[in-house]
Amino acid sequence: MLEQIIAQPAWFWLCLGGLLLIAELLGAGGYLLWSGVAAVIMAFMTWLIPEMSWDWQGLLFAIMIILSVLGWRKRLSIRNKTLSDEPNQKQHQLIGIKARLISDTNNGYSRIRLADGSWRVFCSEQLSANTEVEVIDVDGITLKVKPVCSNQHDDQPDDQ
Repeated sequence: MLEQIIAQPAWFWLCLGGLLLIAELLGAGGYLLWSGVAAVIMAFMTWLIPEMSWDWQGLLFAIMIILSVLGWRKRLSIRNKTLSDEPNQKQHQLIGIKARLISDTNNGYSRIRLADGSWRVFCSEQLSANTEVEVIDVDGITLKVKPVCSNQHDDQPDDQ
C-alpha cells in the first residue's frame, strides 16, 4: 500500500485534503480549513510535477498552510477595519446615508424612510418635506441630520 501512495502522490494529497475539509465541516472552527485547502493545492501541484520529492512536497505543504493563514488573517483585519467601531450599535452604520424627509420639521424633528421602516430625525434647521438630508450622528433612536447642499430650487417645479 505504501508503494501505491509513493507512486501516486496526487491522490494522497487529494484524499488528505478531502479528509481535512470534511473534518472542518464537523466543527473544527477553521483550524483545518487552510491545511485542507493547501493539501488540495498540493494534489494539483504533484499532478503537474509528479517527480517532486516527498521532502519538497512536505515543505511546500507547510509553506502553503502558513501563507494561506497569514493571507486570511490579513483579509480579515482589513475587513474588520471597515466595520463600525461599535459592533453592537448597528444604527451607527447609518452615518453618511442620504434620504428625504417625509414631513416638515416640527421643533427640529421629522422622519425619514430607510429600507422598510421610518426613523425619527433631528435637524437644528427648519426644513420642508422632501428635503434631502444626510445622517451625521446617532443619538439613541434619533438620527441627527443636516441638509444636503444642493440647488433645491432647481428640483421644484416652476408652477409653485
